[in-house]
Amino acid sequence: MQKNSINKLSELAIPFGSTGRFYKEKKTNLRNDFQRDRDRIIHSTAFRRLKHKTQVFVNTSGDHFRTRITHSLEVSQIARTLSKFFNLNEDLSETLSLAHDLGHTPFGHAGEEALNHCMSKYGGFDHNIQTIRIVTILENRYYNFNGLNLSFETLDGLVKHNGPVRDINKFNKILGKNFFKNKINFSRNTSLEAQIASISDDIAYNSHDLEDGLKSNLFKLNDLKNIPILNKIVLKHKKMLKKNSIDLVVRQIIREIINEMVSDVIKTTQNNIKLNKIRILKDIYELDKNVVSFSKNMKVFDLKIKRFLKEKMYFHKSVNTKTNYGRNIIKSLFFKIKKSPKKYININKYKNSNLERIICDYIAGMTDRYAINLYNKIK
Repeated sequence: MQKNSINKLSELAIPFGSTGRFYKEKKTNLRNDFQRDRDRIIHSTAFRRLKHKTQVFVNTSGDHFRTRITHSLEVSQIARTLSKFFNLNEDLSETLSLAHDLGHTPFGHAGEEALNHCMSKYGGFDHNIQTIRIVTILENRYYNFNGLNLSFETLDGLVKHNGPVRDINKFNKILGKNFFKNKINFSRNTSLEAQIASISDDIAYNSHDLEDGLKSNLFKLNDLKNIPILNKIVLKHKKMLKKNSIDLVVRQIIREIINEMVSDVIKTTQNNIKLNKIRILKDIYELDKNVVSFSKNMKVFDLKIKRFLKEKMYFHKSVNTKTNYGRNIIKSLFFKIKKSPKKYININKYKNSNLERIICDYIAGMTDRYAINLYNKIK
């Protein structure tokens, strides 16, 4: 028997039955609409490729650093925990968490910057919009439609991963005008499930990037002492170094950071629901700010972690050397492929896309190692 037939959802949750998809499909008794969406994401080619795409460290740097797929799984775990606490639609939160990074290029944000530069005259590149292209156009798994034909609620959450969209010009340039046929309200707030997926993304990459940075010796535990909240956690666990390995102590610190951030989100969200007198789903949509959020103190903590990681990790010489290498590979591949595209891409299978967008889709879908191998082959 399905879980949704046993547990009653909160009045603030997205119901298990979707309002629809672009292409009508028969319902199934085995899974609800969002479980079907989740399974389509997991079985997609784009999801499997995340295994070999950079999170921070280029995929060839080591076997134990996070990649896009492990990050997505960790985001999903946190999102399910939060959704379950609030008795929301866990399946939708999980789906959004697993899908949110599908559009990432090889070599992480460096690759995205390079591809956006290459596409500057042709509408640009944005990994969030690329995710939409993947799930609506590029995945090819069904006879009757392109893409994965995900529910409108899932598409809404992916479109608004960073909140309501105030300027749809970039969407229009990359996807085409009225691509969503008025099924997505860009300016309206998004569901609590989508808000949870978004903040779970922040929690996951802050905490796990700290762990990877410590593991790679880009910084030490003592370097964390000036960050509020974190300094207390570090001091508490440093005492355990006498009897335990540094790796174990770091893991315990990361666990506690995640617990602190999740607990803060729960308390703050409860307060926001009460303060804003939110009683039904419509109240969420009409609010001009997120209900799911950090407290003021945790926002300071979040900002300081981001600044610390930017200074000590993302801009570290050893990381920059490899990401710059990746950036150059992306640019080189774009212009080399453009000279003789049919040599690399089956152009005929693409419809309603200009040559540059076809090349962009091809490169964005590459893994780190595929891009490196192709670059070495044709340079």
